[in-house]
Amino acid sequence: MQPETMKLSVVIPAYNEVQTIQQVIERVRGCGIDCEIIVVDDGSRDGTRELLQSMAADPRLKIVLHQENRGKGAALKTGFEQATGQFVVIQDADLEYDPRDFQKLLPVLINDEADIVYGSRFSRTDQRVSPAWHQAGNQLITWLSNLATGLKLTDVETCYKMFRRPLLDRITPLRERGFGIEPELTAKFARIPGVRFAERPIGYARRTYAEGKKIGLKDGFRALWCILRY
Repeated sequence: MQPETMKLSVVIPAYNEVQTIQQVIERVRGCGIDCEIIVVDDGSRDGTRELLQSMAADPRLKIVLHQENRGKGAALKTGFEQATGQFVVIQDADLEYDPRDFQKLLPVLINDEADIVYGSRFSRTDQRVSPAWHQAGNQLITWLSNLATGLKLTDVETCYKMFRRPLLDRITPLRERGFGIEPELTAKFARIPGVRFAERPIGYARRTYAEGKKIGLKDGFRALWCILRY
């Protein structure tokens, strides 16, 4: 059960997601948890920005606009600065992840079982996550990250990273502007003395590149570099 004084900050970086952003916001609102919703538009040019501006009067939303596209990492950093909840989670602006899975992650933190909990797409056997080549790439990145950090994660590239808000003050400055923010977060969290990680299985509905998926091969190479760097 969620304590009455508890608040979860949900940071949503958005870039050219006019087809899905409103539905994502509604899904977060319907997840059954009291959420502070922070949407950072990262210089969209497809109408996402205008749609969000039309919702700006909603007191349940914090909307921040980047004047130009800076990358997912830059959008997350902006969103983290706005977060006031005891806990923070990342939510992509597409429909691949279901905010109802917050109910699986948040109790781990509330019950003090861990300080950081990741939602793993690869610890379930009843769903097809990605094409074989894509999943192999994710597993390689996760294995190398574990080798560098000493962790035993199954999905370091997952969007669903939920953590205690004060931990952000111990990993700044975050440097990656793009998708490299994922391995950077893990590496820097892992360096905090005594920090406890956990994972829980989540659902995942992968979209195709034709449907707007943005992460690609070059981002995979960047992730490898970030593991070495951080």
